[in-house]
Amino acid sequence: MKHLDEYRDATIAKKLLREIETKVRGNWTIMEICGGQTHSLVKNGIINLLPKNIEMVHGPGCPVCVTPVEKIDLAVELAQKPNVILVSFGDMLRVPGSRGSLLKAKAAGADVRIAYSPVESVKIAQENPDKEVVFFAVGFETTAPANALAILQAAKLGLNNFSLLASHVLVPPAMEAILGSEENTIQGFLAAGHVCTIMGVEQYHPISAKYKTPIVITGFEPVDLLRGILKLVEMLEAGRNEVDNAYARVVRLDGNLEAQKIINEVFEIIEKDWRGIGEIPASGLGIKEKYAAFDAEKKFNLSQQKSEMSNGCIAGEILRGTKKPPQCPHFGKSCVPLNPLGAPMVSSEGACAAYYNYNFETEHA
Repeated sequence: MKHLDEYRDATIAKKLLREIETKVRGNWTIMEICGGQTHSLVKNGIINLLPKNIEMVHGPGCPVCVTPVEKIDLAVELAQKPNVILVSFGDMLRVPGSRGSLLKAKAAGADVRIAYSPVESVKIAQENPDKEVVFFAVGFETTAPANALAILQAAKLGLNNFSLLASHVLVPPAMEAILGSEENTIQGFLAAGHVCTIMGVEQYHPISAKYKTPIVITGFEPVDLLRGILKLVEMLEAGRNEVDNAYARVVRLDGNLEAQKIINEVFEIIEKDWRGIGEIPASGLGIKEKYAAFDAEKKFNLSQQKSEMSNGCIAGEILRGTKKPPQCPHFGKSCVPLNPLGAPMVSSEGACAAYYNYNFETEHA
């Protein structure tokens, strides 16, 4: 298949669903790790079309959702400084921290701007030499190369007024944290194709072998996801714990070596706190000491204080895959996209937003 429409073809999707129904015998719990996959599964009705003995569980693969409260608080603190322009992606503005959100800071007069690329923030720094420009950089391995490039470009241009507030996380350690948890019920994983486009396939083999869990790398269109689920069902039914690349049109075995080189030049692996999950060893990317001049936390001497949210949001349980959005007592009531209690209702990759926009509203209109 060469064209996008073919990956949305209803006839092919129905054929794959029939194959899944024919081959599934046991009861299987499968987690799609990526929020983009969650949205596609819910938007296209795949969750409701799958056999009842296949349960899809939604993972923590939403970078906005897993950004810890403390980082949001630091971003708000920076935005409130008189000489700072705080730049980030649009989703981040509405994510609540313990001291409010960036959107509320903007409404109160802070210079908070939306960018579609970190390179845009470098341009803003060039255009505002009398201001400190901070880019709030969140994401998985997918966005890390672009954020690293922003630092490299700023260094090349000699921009002393540019820095990054970095909150990068890595997918494989999160998968291990879930599989190693006492509450784990996951028997198979759909891995995120865009992450594997950057990092390749090899890092998943040790996880699959250690936890005896099959992993299929797949894309985001309906046919991609159904093919991935079919491959997982085939492995689960046969008792095979393997890694399969069902997204070979995009993902190479070794990934994007040039992108990996850029990441390794600027970032180093660190322990990272995940919102709703907690500390995961070697699960984040921090700015290396050689680029400390572009690290906002060091530049502004910021101190990250442990923060707690006590609004009844169960985002942590949703991100760990132990509960689904409708199980939250606030879902669709006191928690809606225009007034979110937690990040999963904010982000375009959040599970709560997916259920609300594509499932909840349809059923309750």
